[in-house]
Amino acid sequence: MPQSLPTIVIVGRPNVGKSTLFNRITGQRRAIVGDEPGITRDRNQRRASYEGRRFEVIDTGGIVVQDDEYIPSQILKQARVALEQAAHIILVVDGRSEITASDRDLAAMVRRLGKPMSLVVNKADNLAHEALAHEFYSLGIRDMFPVSAEHALGIDALMEHITRDWERTEEEVAGETIGVAIIGRPNVGKSTLLNALTGQERAIVSPIAGTTRDAVDELVHHGDTDYVFVDTAGIRRKGKTKEMAEKLSVVMARRHIRMAQVVLLVLDAVEGVLSLDATIAGYAHEGGRALILCVNKWDQIAEGKKRAFERELRDHFKFLDYAPVVFLSAKTGAGVKGLFKTIRQVYDAASKRVTTGELNRFTEALHFEERKILYITQASVRPPTFVLFTNSREKLHFSDERYLMNQLRKRFGFEGTPIVVKTKGRTAKRRA
Repeated sequence: MPQSLPTIVIVGRPNVGKSTLFNRITGQRRAIVGDEPGITRDRNQRRASYEGRRFEVIDTGGIVVQDDEYIPSQILKQARVALEQAAHIILVVDGRSEITASDRDLAAMVRRLGKPMSLVVNKADNLAHEALAHEFYSLGIRDMFPVSAEHALGIDALMEHITRDWERTEEEVAGETIGVAIIGRPNVGKSTLLNALTGQERAIVSPIAGTTRDAVDELVHHGDTDYVFVDTAGIRRKGKTKEMAEKLSVVMARRHIRMAQVVLLVLDAVEGVLSLDATIAGYAHEGGRALILCVNKWDQIAEGKKRAFERELRDHFKFLDYAPVVFLSAKTGAGVKGLFKTIRQVYDAASKRVTTGELNRFTEALHFEERKILYITQASVRPPTFVLFTNSREKLHFSDERYLMNQLRKRFGFEGTPIVVKTKGRTAKRRA
């Protein structure tokens, strides 16, 4: 199991720049950033380092301590879970506005934890430290840092203060890590599945469609492999994503599909297969990602319906005949543990390499009516990509390409992953 690292937890009311600070510290655009308040609802977690000192950073949703509405109260619950493991807490306030009651309530809450903490006065591009001191020190936090997370001002002073007593470590030798994106329509159970896979209440789960806006990720060590699960925002139909945050969520979800090695498409067994499911599956297929079809809420379906449901699924997803189907209930946990084995299998299939010698012996048994295969080689993996040299410059006919893919699967496996075939014709000889 990887050694635990000290954890920095970023908290603050909505729209003070927590996600911008998170992105700045971790050095990547991991969290969605925008002017619309409440974009981050779950907690995002990432490893980072400063001057050789390695740590974890957690970005929490915007907290309003006294708000009893469902989503704000769940955000507070998520933040409390993160704060329990914090080695250092950063409270972020907006340097361009007056201190609010929410700022004071949150400052009082985190002070009671008795943990090391810093006050970050964000958006302080043009404000002198002296001008800030009187008002912001009234929050009762001794160590205060005016910063501009957007423009990287004041970040070094903050990070030097936080990490000064932490041990410098050698970079760990990276073990094998499989990135897994959980995708699907809103409210099909993606967050519940993430919680079941990680064994903890990691993402906010509610009956309100669209609760997850930003992507949420979690590192799980299983067997000898690290799995990074990313629960993406529910992808909606075009035209139904009017809010800026929802549009960004779709963009980020598709980005996380591209970054993952394996994709879990979550389907709702109760609602059945919808056309939007096929559209979303197409994103993974077009991205060349290994794919598993996860039929969730199967505990609500009568016994004996599995075969008929899978036939319907295959009928809707003809282009995904390579993808295994897993029936599960994220709520009860039935079928969830077996997912690790299936993920590993499709990842290994997508990573498989076949030697040129094996491929050319394989093609000797193939028969194309209007084409002769001169040579075949595997160019890359994830997805397995093959280059076919033939006696014609014309692209391989769809039916011949399909035949070749089926024969490759029959001979070498490749379950769960798309296959890419590229055709190159013989170059004509130049005339003397």
